[in-house]
Amino acid sequence: MSIAVVFGSAMGNTEGAAEKIANQLGADLLNIADVDADKLNSYDKLVCGTSTWGSGDLQDDWEAFDFSGLSLAGKTVAVFGMGDSSSYSDTYCGGMGKLAEALKAAGATLVGEVSTEGYDFEASEAVVDDKFVGLALDNDNQEDLTDTRIENWIKQIKEHF
Repeated sequence: MSIAVVFGSAMGNTEGAAEKIANQLGADLLNIADVDADKLNSYDKLVCGTSTWGSGDLQDDWEAFDFSGLSLAGKTVAVFGMGDSSSYSDTYCGGMGKLAEALKAAGATLVGEVSTEGYDFEASEAVVDDKFVGLALDNDNQEDLTDTRIENWIKQIKEHF
């Protein structure tokens, strides 16, 4: 079974989280800027992460990625996102919501929802039925919680990976 943790990161925070997740899952670590859809299709399972930019947008490398070639039917995928819940409280981790939608459109089965409890934000495209579609992280305002949130999330999704 092959697993990849795929990230798009401009400032390094998402890459740092991706490294921690990949280490804990024993997965390959891939920068989305360096791969294409065929490469992602070759994996059995994916964990995909993005930071959020502007008004809830995907990170630039994910934005430039050609999702049309993705074929993820029957594949398990989890998502995580990095955001700023204070300065961008109304679009917190919106990029993660957009990424999850694109992966679902490619046929992925998403796992790894996270309760919004303990987060302070106004609105997010990444929230469905009062849960984040994946792991929401905030190194700008809650960096002290990042490692614990990653460890707890890994425990939650490990049965699927």
